[in-house]
Amino acid sequence: MDADLRNRFSSLWKRYFGDAELPIAIFYSDEPLTDPRADKADDRCIIGMLSPVRAGEALSIGTDSELCGGARKYLGFTSEMPMKDFDYFLSTGIPGKLKGERYKKSPEIVRKSMKHSPFFEAPGAFINFVRWDKLTEADNPQIVLFLGNQDVISGLFTLANFDEVEPNAVICPFGSGCSSLVYHPYIELRSSRPRCVIGMFDISARPYLGENIISFAAPITKFERMVNNMEASFLSTDTWKRLYDRIQKTR
Repeated sequence: MDADLRNRFSSLWKRYFGDAELPIAIFYSDEPLTDPRADKADDRCIIGMLSPVRAGEALSIGTDSELCGGARKYLGFTSEMPMKDFDYFLSTGIPGKLKGERYKKSPEIVRKSMKHSPFFEAPGAFINFVRWDKLTEADNPQIVLFLGNQDVISGLFTLANFDEVEPNAVICPFGSGCSSLVYHPYIELRSSRPRCVIGMFDISARPYLGENIISFAAPITKFERMVNNMEASFLSTDTWKRLYDRIQKTR
């Protein structure tokens, strides 16, 4: 981890976002930073596992960790579908056999939509989640994940578009909570024009977050540009100051 980037962002974040929650760095490694069994959570949803990370504890997850099938797939640990009859589970269900979530209209739509989600292979044996201020020089952040309210995310959204010509520097693809935090941002990381990802609209995962919290994930290359643009951007204007004051009141 570039200590200058870590410290510079921390200083600028404090200046322009005050006491808003620090982001979480996400990166893969061949060795875990912590016990990868991830058995501290109430269940196997990684969104619930992030609560200690937000409080300052590091988290490592590996192939042997207790995870739901969706997380195992969208973290890149398997190419298999999350469960048998997943197309029915996500849509209509099977009467007398399987309850459907009804997130998609039909199993056929689920099957077709999955073709738009190519397999992502984890680039390491473990995925690590570390709060920004807990990063060490040995860490290698690849995705920077923010969890914040609408005012915080609006600031990040506007900053992400600051040096862009096209209006889609931030995307919001449909998917599970973990796909919006890991899968889609890593797909963007590998593109020639990495975009940020707004997410956590997964109805099943939202109970693990505050009612007004959504996510904003930035590939590290895009994040570095955002940091370099902060001082020249709208963040120093009176317009932002009004939202800054409101962010401090709601923190």
